Amino acid sequence: MKEAIQVKWSGDMAFDASVDGHSIMLDAKAEHGGQNKGPRPKQLMLVALAGCTAMDVVSILKKMRIEPEDFNITVEGELTEEHPKHFTAMHIIYEFKGEGLPPDKLQRAIELSQDQEIWITASTGWSQNQRPTALFLRIKGSVFRQDHTPCQSISLY
Repeated sequence: MKEAIQVKWSGDMAFDASVDGHSIMLDAKAEHGGQNKGPRPKQLMLVALAGCTAMDVVSILKKMRIEPEDFNITVEGELTEEHPKHFTAMHIIYEFKGEGLPPDKLQRAIELSQDQEIWITASTGWSQNQRPTALFLRIKGSVFRQDHTPCQSISLY
């Protein structure tokens, strides 16, 4: 399968990306010659990861007949200081809100999504142990944390 997008220069450091008929403005910060009219391309890589795992998790939860009241994902990327700048790690924070949400099933949905998120590993050339990790699983304001460990080892207490 082939995917294609188009990026058109809009002046200075701004570009208009066309994706399936949707427009996304890209730009650099002012200190890099831009006007900050839109996100930077590296940020969109984090958006792609968040969007893919979010859609996976929602799809899996629907099959489990679980529907959270609210669901948010934050992705934090660790970027190198030297050029070419690239991500050395990405961490995913999953946040769920809703009454009676079963933590074991939320965790299982995340684990299944993580197993499917091979594209980010393949796209970056990362090894299996460099894959994005789930750092937090938040349910109704409670935080369950395991620093830099895969989602599978999050202990809910």
